Amino acid sequence: MRPFELTVPQAALDDLAARLDATRWPDDPTAPGWSQGVPPAYLKELAAYWRSAYDWREHEAHLNRFPQFTTTIDGADIHFLHVRSPEPDALPLLITHGWPGSVVEFLDVVGPLADPRSHGGPPTDAFDVVIPSIPGYGLSGPTRGAGWDIPRVAGAWAELMRRLGYDRYGAQGGDWGHAITLELAALASEQVVAIHLNTLVTLPPADPAVAAELTDADWARLNRLLESEPEMSGYAKIQGTRPQTLAYALTDSPVGQLAWIVEKFKEWTDSENAPEDAVSRDRLLTNVMLYWLTATAGSSARHYWEAAHPSQPARAERTGRRRTPTGVAVFAADVARPVRRLAELDHNIVHWSELPRGGHFAAMEQPGLFTADVRTFFRPFR
Repeated sequence: MRPFELTVPQAALDDLAARLDATRWPDDPTAPGWSQGVPPAYLKELAAYWRSAYDWREHEAHLNRFPQFTTTIDGADIHFLHVRSPEPDALPLLITHGWPGSVVEFLDVVGPLADPRSHGGPPTDAFDVVIPSIPGYGLSGPTRGAGWDIPRVAGAWAELMRRLGYDRYGAQGGDWGHAITLELAALASEQVVAIHLNTLVTLPPADPAVAAELTDADWARLNRLLESEPEMSGYAKIQGTRPQTLAYALTDSPVGQLAWIVEKFKEWTDSENAPEDAVSRDRLLTNVMLYWLTATAGSSARHYWEAAHPSQPARAERTGRRRTPTGVAVFAADVARPVRRLAELDHNIVHWSELPRGGHFAAMEQPGLFTADVRTFFRPFR
């Protein structure tokens, strides 16, 4: 375990500024709003803010206030935050992000989770918080070898927690983090006491008897996902088939990287006009910076290719109905809102929350609601 401090060379920031100044802008779209992608007027203004007003050193210092480490597992250098609670009986909790997220998603919930006494909560709700960067993402990237699919990442997480001395812990995840968390629960079933998910996809059932039990509200959720999938899944098809071709553009152009990520924050958050309706502009840019400064557009996109070409079947898909106690937090604006009746067919659902606000990046958008739900779910498993 190697202590880590984030210190970006000034030359890298100067290069970013020069590239932003030299941006070659495309012509305007032929349809209004966001229907053909990120609007030029919005992106130009955001890029100008990034160039002239955003202060990376301020946010670098903020990140460095959290204890960070790296360790080498299975040939990859894994970066992670590890914040031990001042409470002696804290439950270890491993939290996993997804794409296009990072550890930045969780900066506002680390304190309340690790030290609830100092944030208006009972000390009995305390966690030792471990937040790794997925191999190939940000400070855990880029990966150099092939095969970093979901089972391999879950295996690395099990080894990470073993090295930290935790033989009993909970896990939480959304987006790719939910798939990794499910796999970790299957792989390390003796160590993972319970899992909390803010992403869980349920699809229309093939069994007519099950379909007949669904309510109109259930079908509305299923249809919303199915209807939005063709329009919103282009990024995944590209990243799952040709990540290398995409990588050239995103690694060379900061505005290209910004647009690729900011589009998802607009489409997946609880926002009306722009992502800043849901998350702060500086926090969004800090998340983008972790991709840009580490040149991990390609290796993070390659995660989709690896998932489509797995090196081994996922344990979570081979074990039938999962036995690990599972909590699900459904945030109101998330596109992929699951149906409980269908989720219970495959998972041991012991907790289900319908939250009134927030979207796909739950901890970033609604840190209070996220923290409260995580605390509530894990109380019986301490």
